[in-house]
Amino acid sequence: MKVGVALNMLSQDGRPDVAVLNEHMQLGDLAEPLGFDSLFALEHHFTGYAMSPSPLQLLSYYAGRTSRIHLGTSVIVIPWHDPIRIAEQIALLDVISGGRCLFGFGRGAARVEYDGFRIPMDEARPRFKEGLDIIQLGLTQESFEYKGQYFNIPRTSIRPGPISRPETRFYGSANSPESAKLIARAGLGLLIVMHNEWSKAAHEVYDFHQMAMEAGHTPRPPVILTNISCAETGAEARDRAVEWLGKKWDSVDNHYRFSDGGLASVKGYEAYGRIGRTYAKMTDQTHRNKMTDTYVKIQIVGSPDECLDQIKMLRTYTGLDHLVCEFGYGGLPHHEAELNMRLFADKVMPVLQRDKLFTAPPEIITAPPVLQDEGVFVPA
Repeated sequence: MKVGVALNMLSQDGRPDVAVLNEHMQLGDLAEPLGFDSLFALEHHFTGYAMSPSPLQLLSYYAGRTSRIHLGTSVIVIPWHDPIRIAEQIALLDVISGGRCLFGFGRGAARVEYDGFRIPMDEARPRFKEGLDIIQLGLTQESFEYKGQYFNIPRTSIRPGPISRPETRFYGSANSPESAKLIARAGLGLLIVMHNEWSKAAHEVYDFHQMAMEAGHTPRPPVILTNISCAETGAEARDRAVEWLGKKWDSVDNHYRFSDGGLASVKGYEAYGRIGRTYAKMTDQTHRNKMTDTYVKIQIVGSPDECLDQIKMLRTYTGLDHLVCEFGYGGLPHHEAELNMRLFADKVMPVLQRDKLFTAPPEIITAPPVLQDEGVFVPA
């Protein structure tokens, strides 16, 4: 199993942005020396929810500082960009990194970001589809042209061309059945940000693989991004998770504004209505505590042995073969995030990378799992 690190640079009141950024980039610098397989950058804008507005630029920095690890995006939000520029930047990063990249794409769910880019949010899904088509054409054809609803591109070429067929390592993140169908038909793999009970994640994987096979594609194991709280004792790990993942609720709703219920009326985001109802209850401390407990339970939290048991179970549910870990979240102090990361790297990761229980090819989910509880939703 491959194991990666994701950097989620949440701004902190009373601290300069540069101080927070520097701490997270120190975690990024530890990824290769500690033996991790990959490093992932997010994309967010304007609110400080995750101060990573240009994931490909950030990964270019790490391409020059590393020699082994893969560099990934989780995710590039296609509707906010000119897809020609995305294709150019992917090709250039592919060249300068020696083909050590994989790319996750999404359509975003924050109105503040769509407003900031002056893009109507109800155009998100068709813009995503056209943009993805253009990116794939640009990276696979010597030259191409395109005529669509939003983009009319005369015959052109991407230079320099990529060196490693990066389009074979494209993944999509989807939080609605319609978006899942779109990325499955396009031949992408599935990238899951762990936000529901594992039985629901298993069902997402099963449904996605069915749609991929119907479209003539061979299913790939999913990439899963999750929060990690690893400590010497399970009690210590859970105390940390409850406190700091609990704080993540505030940053999520401050950025996405799910609690006002507005997304349910936006074309293409109707599935977010239930999410809005969940967040609207967060002013009730009893409900908030219950949902925080649920959220903690669906992450990887515990002693090293407990973390291994949970990852084994998650692999059984979903068939993942690439786990991407956030070690600093919700404003967790830097020294605690580093201790968290180092203990996981020392006690958990070697087993994931070497034990035959985790190195054997994962099984493709072939039967729909039984759904359990209602679940929660916290994006990356």
